[in-house]
Amino acid sequence: MGNSTLVFLITYLLLKLITFPPQVVSISYCNEPCRDLNDCDGALICINGKCNDDPTEQTHMCRAPPPPSDGCQPSGTLTCKGYSYPKYACSPPITSSTPAKLTNNNFSRGGDGGAPSACDGKYHSNKNPIVALSTGWYKGGTRCNQMIHIRANNGRSVKAKVVDECDSRNGCDAEHAEQPPCDNDIVNGSDAVWEALGLNKEIGVVNITWSIDQETSKTFVMMLQCML
Repeated sequence: MGNSTLVFLITYLLLKLITFPPQVVSISYCNEPCRDLNDCDGALICINGKCNDDPTEQTHMCRAPPPPSDGCQPSGTLTCKGYSYPKYACSPPITSSTPAKLTNNNFSRGGDGGAPSACDGKYHSNKNPIVALSTGWYKGGTRCNQMIHIRANNGRSVKAKVVDECDSRNGCDAEHAEQPPCDNDIVNGSDAVWEALGLNKEIGVVNITWSIDQETSKTFVMMLQCML
């Protein structure tokens, strides 16, 4: 190989390195954005678009996320199967369009809801549009039998009756079907709620907004006044 050819090849390779540097893979750490498992560092996994501890593993690499700006802070933690969950006695303020996370619950006997509904001590058919609210929104049972208006991002909406509490303070026992405490912003809906919103319950968690159905609430208050 002539000297001129060797010089040409070396020059070509140098230009390639300068023009097209090696790709650097960006690794995300605790609570940083991610798209799949490969985006997260080490034993972390991608949950709802953020890198976090794997609930199935006994890892505690990530600290708890910062408390919500509305002032509702955790009242402690509950350890369940080696994983620590925050406990809440409060929920964000209710507005005409309250952001929340919709989850699915089986309100029938033997379902994942555990014990009977807190409002009436009964089990309910999942064919009815019913919900359980996080402890703060449940407000000690004062929301029982009230109707709420739930809106999905696809434009569909449904009215559902509050029949239970999604306990944000207790869990990991038979009463709660061994499930951890609910987050403080959960609307736990029956199959009928998901179907009315045109959502696939297999997704697990969907962002929605909700509000108290004012017309139905007025009727409910009038009925209570008549009973007093």
